[in-house]
Amino acid sequence: MKPLFWLCVALVAYAYFGYAIWLWLLARLRNRPILRKPISPNVSIIIAARNEEANLPAKLENLQLLNFPKDRLQIVIASDGSTDRTADILRAQASVIRPVILDKSNGKACALNEAVKHATGEIFVFLDTRQFVEPDAISELVACFSDATVGAVSGELLLESMSTAPSSDALGIYWKIEKAVRKLESASGSVVGVTGAIYAIRRQFYTEIPDGTILDDVFVPMNVARKGKRVIFQPSAIARDRLFSEKGKEFSRKVRTLTGNYQLLRLSPWLLSPANPLLFRFISHKLLRLLVPLLLVLMLVAAAMISGPVFRAIFWLQILFYVLAVLGSLSPSTRRLKPVAIANTFVMLNAAAALAFYNFVAGRNRVWV
Repeated sequence: MKPLFWLCVALVAYAYFGYAIWLWLLARLRNRPILRKPISPNVSIIIAARNEEANLPAKLENLQLLNFPKDRLQIVIASDGSTDRTADILRAQASVIRPVILDKSNGKACALNEAVKHATGEIFVFLDTRQFVEPDAISELVACFSDATVGAVSGELLLESMSTAPSSDALGIYWKIEKAVRKLESASGSVVGVTGAIYAIRRQFYTEIPDGTILDDVFVPMNVARKGKRVIFQPSAIARDRLFSEKGKEFSRKVRTLTGNYQLLRLSPWLLSPANPLLFRFISHKLLRLLVPLLLVLMLVAAAMISGPVFRAIFWLQILFYVLAVLGSLSPSTRRLKPVAIANTFVMLNAAAALAFYNFVAGRNRVWV
């Protein structure tokens, strides 16, 4: 049991820390900067919306504030079978945007594909409806395409609390670690996936998204990498979103993302073959984290079965960790204590991974957003 225990420890440590350390070393030994300069190609902003009447007016106003030549900027917004006033709002703005009204809802992937058919730009910029985009965000994304090796660019999503200050709780810390990994991936080659709320690709590298795809922000850039172009992270291209105070909403968001990772393996089996130039990164960044719930269970069982005071102490430390996690769920006020917040967030993320596996096996993987 000892080899099993230490193997599980090593894999969990690598998933959360070892991979980042490896990237840090690689970035130091083989840094790959890009050549950025201001350019003004024709750009199409593409948004898929479903029942977004509450967010659309603010989004349309936000887009009018972008610091990019208006004569080179097209805005295409597809309404995916909306049952509220979304379609009416888009039709009323037909003088400044290109509305694509779909009578039936077939999912976000289908809406994006339909919107792309009406896009005329050399560069496609994909945004979501809810987030606020900084005025210079499009210019910052587009400048990266002055480098011919770049095929796709991810912006940065800043999650903020309701007080508008950047989040500093345990979930916010998790996002900071995730973005640090993306920066290191970009500096040493290519990122695995992009920020769904703000990313851009060259028109010729767009691959039609299969119906029902949950993670277009992984499917699209991985196909760009497959065609030999870099996928980079540009932190100065900023979109802002709120960090949901209700744990349930953040949990649902994470379940969706992790379910999408499983779905990708079915939709694109080449991701686990040598045809994927980012195979090692894809396994390290995306797939290994899906195994962490199983590894944690094995660690607990192994520690319980190994005799000796050291492993007995390790077993009870694990139990204490999970007790703190449960305490954080039962009494939210205790999450002000950092050990409780960290334990609660860590367990929540891995519970989401376990539920994602169940969703995939049960076929419950059709999620619009």
